[in-house]
Amino acid sequence: MSFIIRPARPDDLQALYEMAKLTGGGFTNLPADRPALAAKLERTAAALARAEEGIADDLILFVLENRTTGQIRGTCQIFSQVGATAPFYSYRLGTLTQHSRELDRTFRAQMLSLTTDLEGAAEVGGLFLHPRERAEGLGLLLARSRYLYIRQHRARFGERILAELRGVIDEAGGSPFWDGLAGRFFGMGFQEADAFNAIHGNQFIADLMPKTPIYVDMLSDHARAVIGMPHPNGRAAMRMLETEGFKYNGYIDIFDGGPTMLGKIDNLRTVAQARELRFAGTHGEGGAKMLVAAGRLADFRCAYARALPDGEDGVRLDGEAADLLGLLSEDRLLVAER
Repeated sequence: MSFIIRPARPDDLQALYEMAKLTGGGFTNLPADRPALAAKLERTAAALARAEEGIADDLILFVLENRTTGQIRGTCQIFSQVGATAPFYSYRLGTLTQHSRELDRTFRAQMLSLTTDLEGAAEVGGLFLHPRERAEGLGLLLARSRYLYIRQHRARFGERILAELRGVIDEAGGSPFWDGLAGRFFGMGFQEADAFNAIHGNQFIADLMPKTPIYVDMLSDHARAVIGMPHPNGRAAMRMLETEGFKYNGYIDIFDGGPTMLGKIDNLRTVAQARELRFAGTHGEGGAKMLVAAGRLADFRCAYARALPDGEDGVRLDGEAADLLGLLSEDRLLVAER
């Protein structure tokens, strides 16, 4: 397989823009806007050039490249911490319990509270795979390469990590959640607000959204039905996150009501199970299919490889994977089971 994950470069802008146009909207981290994408590439370059260790406001954008054709066929992103320069808003779904002695009844109401609880957490997002490449486990490679990058640069990330899943969007491109709640306060449709957020950030939420909790029962039936529900196309992604160790704890996106998944970095399956090994050379055939990562910062690479153990701390890979990763004898690798 000739696909490899690597950090994006400025000359990937056109390919990223073409992919962004395929997302169908509601994909905040990959807007079909050249200046916004160029800004992401600039932030990526700055993050990769930063020499000092420690947590900063980094964004690293990755691409999936077919080395045979040179085409960019997928992308994903890591934010080292959210809320560093602007508030990171979520709704938290909770319950208010009240008791009436006179009626001898207990009333429980679900409430949505605007919160910045998740500030400081890392975020994985912006995963998009070209529709013609949705086979051979490439989506899994994109997703899990980010956790190997985090493991390789552990000092640059904190303890928590989140992933926002796109919420339910109707056939017309609208959001039942937005229409039932936020849209009433902003006087604009979901697509317009989502596009504005993708380019300018969500400070306008702080300016205009009510700060008091919202009773869920006051929303429309359509809005209530989609709270915490992923877009149908995102259900597989939700299962993938759950397998990795993420959980849904009642936090939802303020725009479309999609679920925000939370995890602890050191407990993620890929981070916890990855082994650091020595590259002992190539082999001719056989071996188990593994995820293998090598290099740091701008030199980081991740690909599938057929791996065979070599002693206690060594591993041999198939020749194609070794070439893709640009490996030399005795290089250190991170290896994780598929």
